[in-house]
Amino acid sequence: MWLLFAFGSAFFAGITSILAKCGIKDTDSTVATAIRTIVVLAFAWIMVFISGSQVQLISLDGKTLLFLILSGLATGASWLCYFRALQLGDVNRVVAIDKSSTVLTIVLAFLFLGETVNGQKGIGVVLIGLGTWLMLEKKKEQGQVAPMKSWIFYALGSAVFASLTSILGKVGISNIDSNLGTAIRTIVILVFAWIMVFVTNKQTTISSIPKNELGFICLSGLATGASWLCYYRALQDGLASVVVPIDKLSIVITIAFSYVVFHEKLSKRSALGLALIVIGTLVMLIS
Repeated sequence: MWLLFAFGSAFFAGITSILAKCGIKDTDSTVATAIRTIVVLAFAWIMVFISGSQVQLISLDGKTLLFLILSGLATGASWLCYFRALQLGDVNRVVAIDKSSTVLTIVLAFLFLGETVNGQKGIGVVLIGLGTWLMLEKKKEQGQVAPMKSWIFYALGSAVFASLTSILGKVGISNIDSNLGTAIRTIVILVFAWIMVFVTNKQTTISSIPKNELGFICLSGLATGASWLCYYRALQDGLASVVVPIDKLSIVITIAFSYVVFHEKLSKRSALGLALIVIGTLVMLIS
């Protein structure tokens, strides 16, 4: 059953990127992150009360709460980096770097969670890494190769913090229901995101957000909430080194929608890279 939740996480994560991209054309990415987190938080706590897991609040221990807070901070940092990169760069390339967090997550799961890495899983890691590299080709403008811009640094930051999120989150939900864990860590993300809005003095731009973009931001929040609930339910019952690669298959959904919505096309090299990422993920799933 946890495999179905993992694939559900991948689908909703895939459409999240597209909806978010539509919502940050003229809206600051930090403000958009803070607004969409409100939607995710509401969604998460609704699921807590539907599942009845709020009764576990009184039995939370210090270790669980600490790791949920750390996971929330890592997620907040990852989101801020990701949506800034998404605002500056193409969906295809930003998502490719973000999904490379799979490799780092597997390494961290081996080092800190004791999850084994066999030969097949190692091959999968190599294929994913190679595929990601192939998808990072530089655009050609007027016959010249354009240099990579600042978006790549934000995308790399997103990948690093996403890896930390998975490991910290795995520890944080080891003794509580995944819905409650998701809701608690979302509170941390919300506080973190709004602190960043006020620190950068971007709260003045909220009133000027176009209504259509606000709608897409809220929809991306709903998609994120659904993805998270599926992801952490899968993470609670399954192996982090398997759940994370499945979740990263959302890149296929994102690229398919980016072609339809934004008309972003893959070159032969990028298509080969995407194929290697998918094959590498599947190799790890059957290992």
